[in-house]
Amino acid sequence: MTAAETGAGLAAKPRTVIVRDLGRVPYQQTWEAMQAFTLNRDDEALDEIWLLEHDPVFTQGQAGKAEHLLSPGDIPVVSADRGGQVTYHGPGQLVAYVLLDIRRLKSDVRKLVSALEASVVGVLGRYGVEAAPRADAPGVYIGVDKVCSLGLRIKRGCSYHGLALNIDMNLEPFARINPCGYQGLKMTQMADWVEMADIDTIKQQWLTEFCTGYNLRPVNPNEGAALQAESA
Repeated sequence: MTAAETGAGLAAKPRTVIVRDLGRVPYQQTWEAMQAFTLNRDDEALDEIWLLEHDPVFTQGQAGKAEHLLSPGDIPVVSADRGGQVTYHGPGQLVAYVLLDIRRLKSDVRKLVSALEASVVGVLGRYGVEAAPRADAPGVYIGVDKVCSLGLRIKRGCSYHGLALNIDMNLEPFARINPCGYQGLKMTQMADWVEMADIDTIKQQWLTEFCTGYNLRPVNPNEGAALQAESA
């Protein structure tokens, strides 16, 4: 399924989404900011996408089992309110948090997950790398190796959390866990398959793929603030 196909059935007119490039930020404060944004937003609030990298951290999903956390060592562990099991975030990994009113977009969780997976498949396809999702385990895989993890939370019809795409990073911490709850699952990254895996370039490519497939019109924060002021 292509990114464009995943957009079928969404609201016909593209919805504006504010895109924030946050750089490298700690996990805990970013998670708390996502929660606050989702809790305080009203029906008129513009959707947002946050693009960032995290300091090294393991995060456990709501149903996360301690048995999948093998030997975290000096890397902190945070229990989060997303779906899924344990994963690792660190520098060189593109994290995209999607703070979307999926009801307003006439969408649902399954369509959002499909759009996120299709966007990553589309990015990898630009580099001639064949990748695909798996029906039994959300995410994107190159062969049997996982290159992108997904985890979402839906509250009052609005999503937060998102995806983590391994680009050019230290993969060793994944050996300290059963990634996403799967013993022996091997993680990979774009740098293992692509000659020039530049995170800034890939970030923009992903944004284009996702917004096209999910029928969104990205704007920067200044443009978004002006639009909100006009509608107030």
